[in-house]
Amino acid sequence: MANEDLQQLFDLAKKAAIKAGKVVLEIYDSGDFTSFQKDDESPVTSADYKANEVIMEMLHQATPEIPIMSEETEIGRLDERKSWNRYWLIDPIDGTQEFIARSGDFAVNIALIENNVPIMGVIYWPTGETLYSALKGNGAFKECPVEHKQIFVRPLKAPSQDPLIIAISRRQAREKVMNSLSKDRVYQTLPAGSCSLKACFIAEGKADVFLRFGVTGEWDTGASQCIVVEAGGKILAHDFAPLSYNLRESVINPDFFIMGDQNVDWQSIVKHQYGNNNQLN
Repeated sequence: MANEDLQQLFDLAKKAAIKAGKVVLEIYDSGDFTSFQKDDESPVTSADYKANEVIMEMLHQATPEIPIMSEETEIGRLDERKSWNRYWLIDPIDGTQEFIARSGDFAVNIALIENNVPIMGVIYWPTGETLYSALKGNGAFKECPVEHKQIFVRPLKAPSQDPLIIAISRRQAREKVMNSLSKDRVYQTLPAGSCSLKACFIAEGKADVFLRFGVTGEWDTGASQCIVVEAGGKILAHDFAPLSYNLRESVINPDFFIMGDQNVDWQSIVKHQYGNNNQLN
């Protein structure tokens, strides 16, 4: 794909994320939304559906030739989608529980996947009026009312000794996280909301590592992965293998972790046995 065409898609993704985010923020501020429970017992709201509608319409109108995979639409069988060389991957609201709990820590995620790899990531944080974005090979950036800058993971002066900052969910069992880390290091914690915002905090150097336990979908990590990688970090499954996109029947991720400074010996810090029992077939 020509660079100018990719830039147009990048601009489109940013506009769609911001527009959907502003719609979500209006609903959030009004408090006028309805909550539901999906078959997998995860929450969804009328705001998720509205944001999905906004994004789907913008992307489909501008790029009808590019398929779209969204958390809030039916996912086709692998034999129907395995021919997708390029597709949009969206999570209209990442952090629906945070939206319902009114913590403000939720975001709109849009990624472009090409040949099963995220090559574009856009994450908009409505309450923070902040846009994180990355295009493969072009770096990661943060835009908000007070700054527009390229972002990088936090470089540690002494990678084998410096205290590590762990981004941790307010709804995550702290003990489980700490038991999955080496006892030979000193840790600080940074409470945060949605999975994608924790990824962005690592990308901009506010935290160094995040361990994710439990069910997530590929839409939870696609945009984050591009941003984190372009900022100098990595997202890997619990067995240190790369996350995959549109290669399995299930689009559920294994447990994974996000790491910053690559001079740190992460394999000695993150225990291999913390993986879950998600069905990957």
